[in-house]
Amino acid sequence: MSESFPGENPVTFLQLVSPEGVRVASETADPWLDDVSGADLVALYQDMVVVRRIDTEATALQRQGELGLWPPLLGQEAAQIGSARALRADDFVFTSYRENAVAWCRGVGLTDIVRVWRGNAQSGWDPYSVGMATPAIIIGAQTLHATGWALGAQHDGTDSVAVAYFGDGATSEGDVSEALVFAASFQAPVIFFCQNNQWAISEPVGLQSRANLVDRALGFGIPGIRVDGNDVLAVLAATRMALHRARTGGGPTFIEAVTYRMGPHTTADDPTRYRPAAELEEWRAKDPILRLERLLDSLGLLSSELADQTKGLADAAAAELRAGCIGLADPEPLTVFDHVFATPNATLDRQRAEYAHYLASFDSTGGKA
Repeated sequence: MSESFPGENPVTFLQLVSPEGVRVASETADPWLDDVSGADLVALYQDMVVVRRIDTEATALQRQGELGLWPPLLGQEAAQIGSARALRADDFVFTSYRENAVAWCRGVGLTDIVRVWRGNAQSGWDPYSVGMATPAIIIGAQTLHATGWALGAQHDGTDSVAVAYFGDGATSEGDVSEALVFAASFQAPVIFFCQNNQWAISEPVGLQSRANLVDRALGFGIPGIRVDGNDVLAVLAATRMALHRARTGGGPTFIEAVTYRMGPHTTADDPTRYRPAAELEEWRAKDPILRLERLLDSLGLLSSELADQTKGLADAAAAELRAGCIGLADPEPLTVFDHVFATPNATLDRQRAEYAHYLASFDSTGGKA
């Protein structure tokens, strides 16, 4: 196993826990984990189990017709939990549509996570209350948002950091390149966190990139680190390194978390049509939760009591998600105009009035009056 610290050496690969659950020593990364106790390891494990259970429940809700769509995160729990748990409350997160584990860590309510996917809202939560923007569906757009926020933080003289989460496919989008240019030019305190899950919908990552994705950042003058995205400790350490660099004026960092999307791209997708079964089985052996379980077991921290407690937490979260989803009331039609602009304006007011007049033309049975 080779490694590098962002900005110092050529990018290689950071792994601190092997798929067999063996802790791998690292002179570079270990100092960033000195404060991680056994209880902290247990908390990371429970986070991953709970978000996998939430993900499974949301997928079931979609199959049962309660959600219009759902983007599963199965297999990517360590990449999301390890990075999100490194953040401070005053950092700000910008994600795509799959980072529901990040939302969990930021304190987003479970019902709020599914509002959009049920079609009950244009966005699920107040971004300022949790330090996380609502998901960007336009691929790669959030990297520009994150860079802009980071430039604002830099201008304000704070040491807060922006984090942009995106997938391997987004690195081919122009928005991402533009964000990298601006971040490098102004040394913005932003982390570009790429979850390379090997597949952009139905196409493998090798089709769009013949080299490691992190190498693209180096071309923009942004240092990076390639990390085992199924190793929650390696992700935690890499993110802490990048955060420290950003907080101390070192500028942006690109993290490529090498992981795997074990489920479909969304619930509208059938990965068996394009993905080899043998590849999936190969990655099952690298499962992030199983890996941490093995480490906990080797440390004497995995007990039947912990298993029962963790299952209880996961089941309770799933039950809350289901009840919250099914209990969502249909929004009033005119609320479509809420939050379009920060302040009211005459054009929007006119459109609202015209739509209200149109709705009033229907009688109570839904027919024209």
